[in-house]
Amino acid sequence: MVKNDMWGKIGSWAFLIGIIIALIVGLYAAYNLETNGETFGGIIAWVLAVLGAIVGLVSAYGMGTITEKEVPSFLLAGIALVVMYGVFKGIELDPWIGSLLHGVSMSLSILIAPAVGILAIKAIWDIGKEV
Repeated sequence: MVKNDMWGKIGSWAFLIGIIIALIVGLYAAYNLETNGETFGGIIAWVLAVLGAIVGLVSAYGMGTITEKEVPSFLLAGIALVVMYGVFKGIELDPWIGSLLHGVSMSLSILIAPAVGILAIKAIWDIGKEV
């Protein structure tokens, strides 16, 4: 029980830290897109992806913050975030607003995509197991 609680806290903190980093990086990326066209570095993208994978793995084992009942909602919301990035990438709004939407949705997508992928594989596995 103690070990399960520890992994739940690790998953919760990874998700919270990832969201904070994603928002800060998204705002920074919006600033860079606006000023000189550069995006954020690969190291930060890897950190976000690893944090997302930790959230997905911990939740897939039933020890994270995403419960079995919440998985379908999380998958749908994650897909919406990834689609949102694709939409905001090509949208031509006011330069600052377009850059802001693009930067934040890009960093959130990098964080959420690994968790969505892992939980989607687990959901498919569970569906196939029941047949």
